[in-house]
Amino acid sequence: MRKIIPYNPDLVPLAKNLRNNMTLGEIGLWREIKGKKIGVKFSRQIPIDNYIVDFYCKDLQLAIEVDGAIHFEEGQQEKDTIRQKRLESLGVRVIRFSDLDVKHNLSWVINEIKLIIEELNTHP
Repeated sequence: MRKIIPYNPDLVPLAKNLRNNMTLGEIGLWREIKGKKIGVKFSRQIPIDNYIVDFYCKDLQLAIEVDGAIHFEEGQQEKDTIRQKRLESLGVRVIRFSDLDVKHNLSWVINEIKLIIEELNTHP
């Protein structure tokens, strides 16, 4: 049985808005992982605790983040670290890819995700 992770219901409207305004990198990755194309079901723009993750597999408690330019601005990496530690404290495994990697090296990104899925399925 999968663990239920709390979320802030006030984030639901923002998550819906983000689903309708995904970046090109997010759109490209979503096309490759939606509908169990890589063996597990992912959802997009999911509230977890007080954050919204780009993609989330509930069964594996696996979050995928696509980091665009804002993630490289001053102070943002510290915020991302705090966010990631909080998510991990809830049992969520977080993997990150740059938007540029998703756009220019999508096959590598998909392969990395598949390897982590295999690892999580083998060693839950």
